[in-house]
Amino acid sequence: MVERRSAGWALGGVALLAVGVGIGVASRGFDLSSPLLAGRATRSVTVIRATPNVVTAVRDLARLESAEYHMERVLDVKDQQSRAFGLIEAEDALVLVAAGDVVAGVDLSSLSESDVRVDQQTRSVRVSLPAPKILSARLDSERSYVHSRKTDLLAAHNTRLESDARARAEKELSAAALEAGILDKASKNARRTVEDLLRALGFTRIEVEVRSA
Repeated sequence: MVERRSAGWALGGVALLAVGVGIGVASRGFDLSSPLLAGRATRSVTVIRATPNVVTAVRDLARLESAEYHMERVLDVKDQQSRAFGLIEAEDALVLVAAGDVVAGVDLSSLSESDVRVDQQTRSVRVSLPAPKILSARLDSERSYVHSRKTDLLAAHNTRLESDARARAEKELSAAALEAGILDKASKNARRTVEDLLRALGFTRIEVEVRSA
């Protein structure tokens, strides 16, 4: 019985010795001074270059229609014609009542990275937007009509007179909207919209500049 116990103790000692040697060999493949093995937490820092992200987010607004004016104009359009070698003057004339909408805004597709300055530490951003412009001037076909048309007896009926009058009306509506200050309103509204977008992206110090036309 004593011999069996001595043999058991001997085998146990050999096993412990083998485990100790294994641990010693395995420890050579690890840096025991590393923070992970020493029980210290590690901290990772992710650096994000935010400018392209901001540019992409603003560009997604595409053509920012920031102001719309409803305009009306009455146009008297005449086609002067000469007959009998210039001895007789005749005309084909119409009066067009034109009504339509003029839209102004900012085309953000041309925004570049140089137009955006971002400071991640202070969560500040500065954006320079393109100048506002007239994006469209559309006649309302339901509200625009020919009030009257008069063709002299010796005058030829000009089939293009009404279409020419409508094209002229779109230009007149745009000019009237410019005089009424549509670009100033478009600039203010575009600045406010972009500021709201940047605030939603997490910026706290925001400066938006709209270049002059």
